[in-house]
Amino acid sequence: MAEPEIAQRSPYVEEMEPGTYYWCRCGRSQDQPFCDGSHKGSEFSPIEVVITEKKKVAWCGCKHSGTKPFCDGTHAKLKS
Repeated sequence: MAEPEIAQRSPYVEEMEPGTYYWCRCGRSQDQPFCDGSHKGSEFSPIEVVITEKKKVAWCGCKHSGTKPFCDGTHAKLKS
């Protein structure tokens, strides 16, 4: 299985409104942390996330979290 590209080595912390979002799993999107279709032709696909109430979310930026699509601190352990 291919490894995702590391978009950034920290989370994307954002205040989110209720709605459906598609988290970029491949790391190639220019609209991080969300999918812009850059995964086309790869084995990656976005993760659909439904937010039901306004809240602050820490989206994984390194794409290696064990709790995808949310940050679990894995970025601090990645080798450069």
